[in-house]
Amino acid sequence: MDIVTENIEPRNWEIDKEHSGIEFSVRHMMISHVNGRFKKFSVEGKEDLSNVEKSTVIVKIDSSSIETGNMDRDNHLKSPDFLKVDEFPEIVFRSTSIKKNGDNFKVAGNLKIRDVEKPYTFDVERSGPIKDPYGNLRQGISLTGTINRKDYGLVWNMVLEGGGVMVGDGIKININLELVQVK
Repeated sequence: MDIVTENIEPRNWEIDKEHSGIEFSVRHMMISHVNGRFKKFSVEGKEDLSNVEKSTVIVKIDSSSIETGNMDRDNHLKSPDFLKVDEFPEIVFRSTSIKKNGDNFKVAGNLKIRDVEKPYTFDVERSGPIKDPYGNLRQGISLTGTINRKDYGLVWNMVLEGGGVMVGDGIKININLELVQVK
């Protein structure tokens, strides 16, 4: 399919939830990684093709929708030891700037987890836009980065008998979105 570039008017996008996901990975007991995802989230975006720096994105995640494949672990992650989902039901990222970085982008903004909001910059890879077989304009956006969970008050841990800790500090984040232009 051909990449579509003829329209330079600002574009508004909606997420195609069936082809999108927010996933994370964290070191477990210093020997492996635990992967998880958030099942419920929303994304709002406005793309200005004439000046990418005027584009915006807001990602809102339902923190209670965390899923790692283990119900006891999921409940612990929802507890006051970690996300405190009863008190802080959303994780939010709001962009403050988008800059070209070679063929890709860097999106800076404020990431709020629990009651802590800090600036953070994601690496962004963009694919498309293209027209799908039904005439809809689509594009793919992948945001990646690693945050330090302690920066956001997620400090629970357990020292292991043989040395090291139960949970690593770095959380790798992968946000893969397929967006459809709002007509």
